[in-house]
Amino acid sequence: MKKLLALGALMFATTAVADVDMGKYNKSCAVCHNAGVAGAPKTGDADAWAPKLEKGMDTLVQSVKNGLNAMPPKGMCFDCTDEDYKALINYMAAPKE
Repeated sequence: MKKLLALGALMFATTAVADVDMGKYNKSCAVCHNAGVAGAPKTGDADAWAPKLEKGMDTLVQSVKNGLNAMPPKGMCFDCTDEDYKALINYMAAPKE
């Protein structure tokens, strides 16, 4: 069942990767998610992202907007829309090729 959920999340994530604004990623998310700072799931580590994606995109977007653990509110992307956050999450959750 977990593998099926992860596969579904992966399929969803890969469809939205093209929509990511790399400028917004580089100025905000990359700071922590490239290296896994303070327990942040690394960009491209689909296994680390799978349990987070199981919570649902709306929950993840709210976590970004409100801040969670070491992540500051809005993930340091103060001009991001909900759609931007979704695209950034999908980009980070997609496995590296």
